[in-house]
Amino acid sequence: METVLAQKIKNIIFDYGNVIFEIDFVRTQNALLQLGIANVQQFFAHKSHNEIFNDFETGSISPAQFRSKIREAANNMDLSDEQIDSAWNSLLVGVPSPAVHETLLKVKEKYRTFLLSNNNEIHYNWIVDYLQREYNVNDNNHLFEKAYYSQQMFLRKPNVEIFEQVIKENNLIPEETLFIDDSPQHLVGAKQAGLNTLLMDKHPKDLEQFLIDHHIL
Repeated sequence: METVLAQKIKNIIFDYGNVIFEIDFVRTQNALLQLGIANVQQFFAHKSHNEIFNDFETGSISPAQFRSKIREAANNMDLSDEQIDSAWNSLLVGVPSPAVHETLLKVKEKYRTFLLSNNNEIHYNWIVDYLQREYNVNDNNHLFEKAYYSQQMFLRKPNVEIFEQVIKENNLIPEETLFIDDSPQHLVGAKQAGLNTLLMDKHPKDLEQFLIDHHIL
């Protein structure tokens, strides 16, 4: 991002997966394949996936309903909740180091910062447990002015309405707000809402360097 543009930025909205917290789609594809789901590349991938994941991320279906739909997709009604949750949570790798959280706190000193994550109840609970276990923090709330999760908003990225809700609730001026995400399709919705955007093209462990490269830090 050009220095001139960076100078007008006062607010930053961060995505979570593969910006702050490492996730691995291939691991989950392999796990779903082991459950008996064919065509995993079409069923669950970075840029597109089966509608059940959208429904789960927008709170349209419960964890129990999600598991039932996975059983249907695998054509195996004997799969246990634990087997399904284990396969689904295989996506979640973790925050690469404490330095990532330290970087976010540095950014918070200079900007109003927010988290906007497409998430779901099973993943959210795993992440909270992980953060308590590995980093001795209750959740992500201390890192941002406010954290937003799709399943609590009943909306998901790239729907323009999810960005507009964050903008409205926090009285943000879109031209002064930057959105950072690793998914190109999510940037499209953010641009429609008038936000400046950056595609995260580094590993989460390199978040600080990414922000330096784009004159944010």
